[in-house]
Amino acid sequence: MKLTINNINVTALPDQSLLDIVRGLGLIEGKLSTDPIVAKIAGEIFTLNYIPVRMKDVQPDRESIRKAMAASGGKVRLIRYSDPAGREAYTRTAQFAIFLALRRLWPSARAKMSYTVGSGLYVKVSGADDFSAEALKTEIQNIVKEDIVLTRRRISTVEALRHYAAQGQTDKTRLLSYREYPTLDIYENGDFSDYFYGELAPSTAFLRVWDILPAPEGFMFIYPDRKDPDKVAEYRESPNFSSVFIEGKKWGELMKCETVADLNELTDSGKIRELIRVNEALHEKRFSQVADMICERGARAVMLAGPSSSGKTTSANRLATQLRVHGKDPILMSLDDYYIDRDKIAPGPDGKVDLEHINTIDTELFGRHLAALLADSEVELPTFNFKTGMREWHGHKMKLDENSVIIIEGLHALNPVMIPAELDPKLVFKIYVSPLLPLNLDDHNRISSSYLRLLRRTVRDYETRNSSVQKTLAMWNSVRRGEERWIFPFQEQADVIFNSSTLYELAVLKKHIFPLLTAVEPSDECYDEVRAMVKVLNFIHTADVDDEIPPTSLVREFIGGNSFYRT
Repeated sequence: MKLTINNINVTALPDQSLLDIVRGLGLIEGKLSTDPIVAKIAGEIFTLNYIPVRMKDVQPDRESIRKAMAASGGKVRLIRYSDPAGREAYTRTAQFAIFLALRRLWPSARAKMSYTVGSGLYVKVSGADDFSAEALKTEIQNIVKEDIVLTRRRISTVEALRHYAAQGQTDKTRLLSYREYPTLDIYENGDFSDYFYGELAPSTAFLRVWDILPAPEGFMFIYPDRKDPDKVAEYRESPNFSSVFIEGKKWGELMKCETVADLNELTDSGKIRELIRVNEALHEKRFSQVADMICERGARAVMLAGPSSSGKTTSANRLATQLRVHGKDPILMSLDDYYIDRDKIAPGPDGKVDLEHINTIDTELFGRHLAALLADSEVELPTFNFKTGMREWHGHKMKLDENSVIIIEGLHALNPVMIPAELDPKLVFKIYVSPLLPLNLDDHNRISSSYLRLLRRTVRDYETRNSSVQKTLAMWNSVRRGEERWIFPFQEQADVIFNSSTLYELAVLKKHIFPLLTAVEPSDECYDEVRAMVKVLNFIHTADVDDEIPPTSLVREFIGGNSFYRT
């Protein structure tokens, strides 16, 4: 069969894997930066162990073409670590090696994927009195040297339930009891087996760049450097960020909602309504505490930042309400109004204008205005017209009184260049808002905060902006790159990190997003991303409880009905 792999024409022989073909083309160099990890065929991600033409499909009178190859016309795109799909496959491969090593060294231990912070993944280990991060590292190195081929085996869900029940892995049996499909794909080595929601690298030998560092009650797995994947990323501790994750995990334990199985039980029993009430009360208490901190310091400006779909607008409004309880007069401002005229922004090296770059903001003008306002001077504020791409002046003047507190929301709000050096730092309070979801599928499969944010954004864009799933997903990687460059580096500098996630919202969001996702056709370029979203949602029971969610809830910013948007 004729294939086109990254614009290279090649003939695939029967039972020859993509990996064999790629090696034959000289595209495997032993470097993470250049070697492919998985492949994309007709909108789906495939392992490099995939065989385009099977011998059993070759008949004397005809040749049966596999579905994916027929849909793609023989076109294959190789995915490397620089691509998000490549990084996700690399992470899953690391998970396999980590949990296999733990099984070999401490068979009775329980390891739980907890959270990602910066370049590190924290895994909590219990039931292993002699646990050693160094011993784990050595065993993973051995597994990499073994070059274990990572191929899936399809078994029935019933067989999987029996297998994991016999091993005492109740987290897996509880999750799989909600699986609606009759089969499950697992990866094995010896008596160890596990499942993952996506493809892995072709073998453990592809796990080339990583490190293991000791951490309290477990360890940190350190990823490759994003800019230079051939070296391990520099890990910087983020105590503030980590403490918020840990706090979220504790609340999950207290509310008996640590996993999707827990959430489903609450949904099915109707107790999710109580979970909603408690979650919303926790948020309100936290906003009240932040308002207390602002007033105790005597701050007159609040800089509020966070990644896409973190609930910044609702957070700013709810904080304003709490400040009013203190007798303050909060004033909402947006950094968007300080955008430079679009025709004055120089394109980047690729010829495109990066609208998330700090250079798109008139930082000098904003700094002058902020300093003047805090010095009790009057300032005329600009308004940015997104239709024309131009800044406008409408005589909107502002002057603070003794009770005024400005809440400034924006992508770059925590960037140090936004604050004039001469300002008293006590006058400015910094808040980072992000939905740091403490919910796992099971011990070995966590649900990332970025996944929750993508669900939120997809629903919101469709409901309020008439934007398709395809359009939202097409922009998502660019949005993530902007966050990694302009938001995440400054999150630890915040005075407060506010966790805007709720334990119940996946069950609520499913009702709004599932019909949109399942309408996406396999021929769509974003089909694999959609499949990844659906795989998680397939385990979650829908909760039809929108009537329980208050109009000021952060979740309302995405599903509609938020009272802060009413005129």
